[in-house]
Amino acid sequence: MPEQDQHPPGYSTTKDAHLKRLRRIEGQVRGLQRMVEADTYCIDVLTQVAAATKALEAVALSLLEEHLGHCVAGAIQAGGQDAEDKVKEASAAIARLVRS
Repeated sequence: MPEQDQHPPGYSTTKDAHLKRLRRIEGQVRGLQRMVEADTYCIDVLTQVAAATKALEAVALSLLEEHLGHCVAGAIQAGGQDAEDKVKEASAAIARLVRS
């Protein structure tokens, strides 16, 4: 994991919204556990898994957008090796999201 910046993260202004979304997703996952415990029909469980997955992907895309607009853009403006590192780091994060 890369060394942390001394600056607040790109999502600092939307932190509460992200936490709210993640808590909602946490509730979805708990609901999935209850569905499996109750022997719910497979397709119904899979439908809910897909919904939770999409919700997590939406959070990830939002965080990525904020990272690009804040952290990467700031590093590019400053220039130097940090800019190159931030672009590589963002590219790797995008690749992980695409593969998942």
